[in-house]
Amino acid sequence: MKKLLKITLSVIVALLLLIMAIIGYIKFFLPSIDPPELKVELTPDRIERGDYLANSLMGCMDCHAQRDWSKFTGPTFMNTRGGGGVKWSPEMGFPGELIAPNITNLKDWSDGEIYRAITCGVSKDGTPLFPIMPYLTYGQLEKEDIYSVIAYLRTLEPQENEVPERALDFPLNIIVHTMPTEGGHQLKLNPDNEVEYGKYLLTAAACYDCHTQQDQGQYLEEMAYAGGMEFPLETGGVVRSANITPDPETGLGKWTKEQFIEKFKSYADSGFVAYEVKENEYNTFMPWTYYANLQENELGAIFTYLQTLSPVKNKVEKFTAN
Repeated sequence: MKKLLKITLSVIVALLLLIMAIIGYIKFFLPSIDPPELKVELTPDRIERGDYLANSLMGCMDCHAQRDWSKFTGPTFMNTRGGGGVKWSPEMGFPGELIAPNITNLKDWSDGEIYRAITCGVSKDGTPLFPIMPYLTYGQLEKEDIYSVIAYLRTLEPQENEVPERALDFPLNIIVHTMPTEGGHQLKLNPDNEVEYGKYLLTAAACYDCHTQQDQGQYLEEMAYAGGMEFPLETGGVVRSANITPDPETGLGKWTKEQFIEKFKSYADSGFVAYEVKENEYNTFMPWTYYANLQENELGAIFTYLQTLSPVKNKVEKFTAN
């Protein structure tokens, strides 16, 4: 009996040591992705394209800036663009605490390190980024678009805003080290093919990330683009993303391309005024004022691609007050 007990204890100790060794390897040696040797030329065309991508299509400033949630659509405080802002916390159902970092002062970063962060999810010091930063999506885009974003970021006026380090719960603080992966840049920007063009634009806008429900941090593929992801609002209540599949009853199946385009353009600067939202009144997490700047042909291409998706019947209650 004593011999059996010793053997059992030895096995347990061996397993614990093995587990500790695996955790140590993951935490201290992963991710293992080196930044490329890269020098991005800051041409006027790249800077202009990067401005458009960061402030409209890719919505970088939707997260890396502070938003005024006392007004409808939570418009960005323009003087905070790039300075860091959106916070994810346990109150939002997030396993830990994370604030989008300040990206206005990257002078100590090489172009290759910025490229690696955007497309692979690895910070300058080699630590992994959490995939709320949609690097898995951005890594599918053409390299030239990533270069344009880098060029634009180089033009931002540095802001003094020190953002606290994230604090992820266990075991996510270990698992996050396994998440970064090198981008394959498999999508091509092809305006001549409306469906392919729409897919590229939809991917660049990271629509999947908000319009697909999750279960314990894993996206439910059978619910792709069917909406229902919850976003607790600072002013009270919970808003949910819309079903944008072509389901005729609960999605966009009965919409026309013209209606889809007009929905976005109704939030354009020339006609939209962000009115005040009181406590427990409906607001939206959707950054309409960013996407309203997209060209009509781009919005049309996105709609055309969405119509090729499999319809998913999922009726979404868009807002619930506290």
